[in-house]
This record gives sequence, C-alpha cells and structure tokens, in this order.
Amino acid sequence: MTDTGSSSPEAAAAGCPAHAGAVRLSGLEYQQTPSQLYRTLRREHGAVAPVLLDGDVPAWLVLGYSEVGYVTAHDELFARDSRRWNQWENIPADWPLLPFVGYQPSVLFTEGEEHRRRAGVITQALEGVDQFELGRECEQIADELIASFAGSGHAELMSAYAHALPMRAAVQMCGMPHSGTDTEQLVDDLRISLDAAEGDDPVAAYGRVGARFQQLVKEKREKPGPDVTSRMLQHPAGLTDEEIIQDLISIVAAAQQPTANWICNTLRLLLTDERFALNVSGGRLSVGEALNEVLWLDTPTQNFIGRWAVRDTQLGGRQIKAGDCLVLGLAAANTDPQIWPEGHVGAENAAHLSFSNGEHRCPYPAPLLADVIARTAVEALLERLPDVVLAAEPQELTWRPSIWMRGLTSLPVQFTPVVQ
Repeated sequence: MTDTGSSSPEAAAAGCPAHAGAVRLSGLEYQQTPSQLYRTLRREHGAVAPVLLDGDVPAWLVLGYSEVGYVTAHDELFARDSRRWNQWENIPADWPLLPFVGYQPSVLFTEGEEHRRRAGVITQALEGVDQFELGRECEQIADELIASFAGSGHAELMSAYAHALPMRAAVQMCGMPHSGTDTEQLVDDLRISLDAAEGDDPVAAYGRVGARFQQLVKEKREKPGPDVTSRMLQHPAGLTDEEIIQDLISIVAAAQQPTANWICNTLRLLLTDERFALNVSGGRLSVGEALNEVLWLDTPTQNFIGRWAVRDTQLGGRQIKAGDCLVLGLAAANTDPQIWPEGHVGAENAAHLSFSNGEHRCPYPAPLLADVIARTAVEALLERLPDVVLAAEPQELTWRPSIWMRGLTSLPVQFTPVVQ
C-alpha cells in the first residue's frame, strides 16, 4: 500500500491522451452481457482498450488472445511487481482493489528467479496431493452438503453447494478442518476480499484471512501433517513463515472462488442448454465437455489485474508507458474472433487462457486439482439428485456485479425430495 497523493485520479486520466475515450470497467454490461461489451470495446479500440478502474484510475484492458499470450509470455516487458505502477500517488488507502494490487510478499508479485523458487515450492506441495484421495474427499463433502438440503426438494446451489465444496476441499488440503465456524468465517472473508459486495470491507477481510493463515502455519510448525502447508514448511527452499502465509492465501483463494464459479456456471449450462440438459444422463454430451465449454464462454475469472510495463513499449498498436497497468481480459481473449473466425466458440480443445499463461499461470498441478474438485462436485450432484431442474426461468438468473469474477448471484433448483 502507499500514501495517498494530492492529485486526483480523474485528473490523472484526463491528463493522459492515450486514455481519451476510456471506458469505465463497471455497469450492468459486466453483470449480464460482458461478451457484448468486449465486442464493442474490440470494435472501437482494437485488441488493447483504454479503461478506467474504480475511482477513474487509468489502465489498459488487453482483449486479444494473441496480445494476452504475448503479455504473459514476456515478463521482461510486463512484470508482476505492482510497485512499478505509475498511479500509486492517486490511490487512496481504502481503494477497493488494494487486495488485488497492493504489493505483498507473495508468489503473485515475485519475478525471475525468486518467482521460480516460490512457484517451485507450491508445485511440489501440490504434487503431494493424491488426486484419487482428493476425489474421494470431495465426494464425502458433496454427500454432506447434499444431505443438508436433499430432503427439502429445493436448494440454492451457489451458497449451499458450489461455494462451500471447493472451499472445504481447499482448506482440508492445507491441513485445516473442512467444516466449522472457523472455516465458514474464512470462506466469507475470502469472498469479500476477492469479490466485495455493497457494504463489504475487502481490506479488513483480507487482514482476517492473513491472521487465520498465520495461526495455521504456527500450528503446522509445531505439529506437521500430510498436507500442503506442512510440505511447504519442510521444503528445502526454506521459505519464511510470512512467505508461506502469503502463498497459502494465494493457493486457497485460487482454489475457492474461481472453482466455485466454474462449478455453478457448469451446472447452469447443464440445466439450461438442451444440448446438455437432454443428453447428459444419456452420455452423448459429457460433464467434461460442459466444464471445458464454460472455461471458453463463461470463464470464472473474466479479468485479471495485472501486469505493469517495465519500460515504454507498444502493444496492439498502443503506446504503453513505463509503469502502466494492464488488465488481462481472459474472457475477451477466449472469445476473440481472431481464433474463432466463424463466430462459433467450440469446446473441442483446452487452449483457453482461463488458467492464464506463461510463468505466472496457475502452477502445475493446480488446474488438474481444480478439475477434480469441479468435476466431482457436478457429477455427485447429478448422481444424487438425478431429476434436478432449474427453479427459475433461465433469463431470470443474474450474475454478480463483478468485472473480475464471472459467477451467478444464485442458482435455485428443485428435485424430488430424497429421504435420508
């Protein structure tokens, strides 16, 4: 975080010729039809669009598939250390995006050899997770969650299932109990820090998340176990407690919110698209195909902030100044007409950018573990509640008002009550 400067962000934006005609990253378009907004931005500005973040702070939204790939593959030009940002003097102490961009000693903001060292510790810790065991644990968690509402014949799946399951799986991987008041508070604080709603305090929530992980690291130093936290503590790279705390927050946050939205967006597709709704039980179109199609068309993380230009350069015909902030438009890139010239986005391959790209992409094997969690969650629900249907008209479903995450506010369903 930084001191608040005297000049206003509006003045900063107005004084930047490159940001004439910049578009605010807010409004109803992001809630319901972001794809239309991305098409408009691409048509009016090309592959790199001038935008305004909260408080009219200027940035660049990278919309093109090739351009996002170029930015993420060239850390020497577009780096992750946010202290390079040329707008810090205009950022107030309570800016809502500080949990995303305020420099922390976490793997997210490291570069070069230091990033490879930190990412290597995470990779080895995650490689120790048995995917079959994780699947069994997710089935157990799914059974417990479904049992809590199966007898009623109806449920709201976002809160009762899609958010709860990956969070419980993630904290259990890290060595915490997968249920209880402590875990529920952590779930809520992570949601607030990643995707704050009206009246939430994301900065305070992020502080509580850090305190809980500080406690976990202390516990695992004293009594290690077969979990991700203990493996990170025992790694020969010798990370400090603070480094491990920050990296654990990154791991759990990445496992929970995006995976929850992946689960719910997939369930929405299965329950509203007759290609799946009529055939999923017959096996013609699989859950795996639905999961992959969602990553292309309704990717859980639609935009990611960010990269910061190391020096003056060009991108997509734009003059990028040293210290400029770039937002990776993952959803826009996935639907770039340059890679889908016929206008049809298919789910036939996995070349999407939903897990990003380059050295700072989700570390292996995180995408595989997320797939185990999401696939198990979807398959378990369809197996336990085979006649589940949407309890609302598809057009009545609404999306959360977030430019960063793509997820529903609720997913109401009904089914034949199951006697336990």
